[in-house]
Parts: sequence; C-alpha cells; structure tokens
Amino acid sequence: MKSWTEAWDELEQELEDADTLLELAAEEEDDATLQETGKMLAKIEDELADLEFRNMLGGEDDHRNALLVIHPGAGGTESMDWAGMLLRMYNRWIESRGFQAKEIDYQQGDLAGIKSATYEVSGEYAYGYLKAEIGVHRLVRLSPFDANQRRHTSFASVFVYPLVDDDIEIEIVQSDLRIDTYRASGAGGQHVNKTDSAVRITHTPTGIVVTSQAERSQHRNRENAMKILKARLYQLKKEEEEKRLDEIEAGKREIAWGSQIRSYVFHPYKMVKDLRTEIETSDVQSVMDGEIDKFIRGYLMAQNQIKSS
Repeated sequence: MKSWTEAWDELEQELEDADTLLELAAEEEDDATLQETGKMLAKIEDELADLEFRNMLGGEDDHRNALLVIHPGAGGTESMDWAGMLLRMYNRWIESRGFQAKEIDYQQGDLAGIKSATYEVSGEYAYGYLKAEIGVHRLVRLSPFDANQRRHTSFASVFVYPLVDDDIEIEIVQSDLRIDTYRASGAGGQHVNKTDSAVRITHTPTGIVVTSQAERSQHRNRENAMKILKARLYQLKKEEEEKRLDEIEAGKREIAWGSQIRSYVFHPYKMVKDLRTEIETSDVQSVMDGEIDKFIRGYLMAQNQIKSS
C-alpha cells in the first residue's frame, strides 16, 4: 500500500512543480522553460499511465519475481540462434525496466545461440509483465547459416513461472527426487568448470526435470534447482486448481507448443506482429533491442477487458 501512495504523492508533487514552472515560463515569456515544462508533463503522463497499468496487475502472483525459460524449437542451429536472439531481447527489456536478471541455467548452442536458458528476473511485478510472453515465438528471415541464402522459419518457446516465496507451502518429498550431478558444459568462462558442480533434479511423481549449472558450487546449483522445481510445482498446482474451476483451457492455449503468440518477420518485409492482439510494428530492430512494452501492455489490457466483461 505504501508503494502505491508514495508513487501517487510523487506524481502529485511533480505536477505541482510543472505548474509552477509553467507560470514562470508564461511570466518571463521563456520558450526554453516552456519546452522543459512540456517534457516534464510528458514524463508525468507516462508515469501515470504506468501506474494505471500496474493497477491492472492484480493477480495473486503478479507482484512476484519470475523464472524466465527459453527453449529452441526443432531446426538445429537456426532455432538455437533464434532462442539466443530472444534471450538478448529479454535481457535488454529487463535492463530498461530496472529489473535484475540472474542466470540459473545456460546451455550454449553447438554453433550459435542457446540450447536452453533459465533466468531469475527480480523486480516489482516481474511475473505480472512477463507472463504476457508465454508461448511460441516465430522468426522468418534469410538464414545466415544457409549458403544459398534461403528463407527459413524458426520457432522458440518462452515459459514464465512465478518465483515462489518461502511463505508459500509447497510440499516436496525427498524420496520423490532423483538428484544427478555432472560437469557444466559450455565454451568456457562462467559457463564451464572442471568439477561435477552442475545439478539435475527429477521429480518422479510429475516427471518435471530442472537443471542448474551457472554457479561453480554444487551446493548453490542445488539450491537454484530446488527453487526452479518449487516454482514449477506451484505452477502445476495452480493449473490443477484452474482445471477444477473449468478455467484451464485458456491456460493450455497459452503454453501449448503449437500456440504461436508473435511473429517476427525480417524478410521479405520487416514486421513484428502479436497474433493475439493484432498489435504490430515495422521497427524490428527496436523490438529486438528490448522495446516490447507495447505488446505486453496490449495483451494484458486485452486480458483485463475479457475478465471485466
């Protein structure tokens, strides 16, 4: 509650300052001050819109941190490169919002991109925003890996889970776990070491498999893997509850492999289009540099309207 009232008070103070500056500009007929006031008002308008948008993020888990998981689809190097491009896009978006990203698991592609990546994203309403990205992302481009420069279509899946706090009870029976250790893979640097520090945990009752190899310590990797497992079991529990309420079908459509949520076309024309909201842009480079707020906002606002109707 305090974060909401403080944000509102700050906006109110900024508006008073802008009003004072506007009066000063009018009295002195100062165009420079008038332009500065215009910039202040535009900033206030953006901040107010963001506050109103956050007000829609009222889901039980929207305020939580998130686990972001990216996997390439079929297609070998082409799809792994696309998954790597998506990871870069999300890292740019995370940085622009002032969030923090912590690598949990990273498996580098054989020639390019990634085989998989799991990141912990920390920030206010991280899950509330990122849940809009769950689904399959499709790329159409002239392949840099094709000597004949033919057009290729690639797919990558994005999964997002709310990061469960310690105050939420998720029962995990140790006898249900199979824990394997292995040597971290990668081309070098932070993604590889010479001991069996990487951890893979299999939850036998559900078949869920989680891995962590970002840390050099086996103990830390085990902690991270358990954190991922807890988040996925929590998500599974939520889905079971939704199913009992006959609301699971929408969730299935969101996370199913065949459900494409967005197309990124680099050739023969440039366009990024969200297939759920019809929002599109021809500025492909900005999107790949992390400017995806219009798609996230559009989807969440559409979902909010559906719930309200």
